[in-house]
Amino acid sequence: MTMKNTLTVVAAVAAAMFTQASFAQASAPASRAEVKSETMAAEKAGKLTPAGEGSAPVEKSNAKSTKTRAERKAETQEARKDKKLTPAGQATNPAAAPATGPAAARADVKAETKAAVKSGTTIPAGEGPTAPKK
Repeated sequence: MTMKNTLTVVAAVAAAMFTQASFAQASAPASRAEVKSETMAAEKAGKLTPAGEGSAPVEKSNAKSTKTRAERKAETQEARKDKKLTPAGQATNPAAAPATGPAAARADVKAETKAAVKSGTTIPAGEGPTAPKK
């Protein structure tokens, strides 16, 4: 019995080694010249991700603009006067909504805070919901 088990194990190991060798030969690595040519083709096609940017590149639009440069500049100047331009780097963040009414006076806020501390309804420092866990 042990001889049969030994032969089975040897046959399984030999089969695994031969299949591994055949897979390794089927997927030979590309040469340096092939990789360089593929990279150059992708760069020319605009399909490379710029360094430091994790997202995939966006296809460039081939649509022609219907406005002249002067019209675009006039619109930008008008938006600047109306303070409707988004600051650079914040195009994806919505603009902060302006206050809807008059805010409480500083003295009123201070008085409310003193009253809350006196009545014990304030949360002690470091014990709020965002306090670090110990």
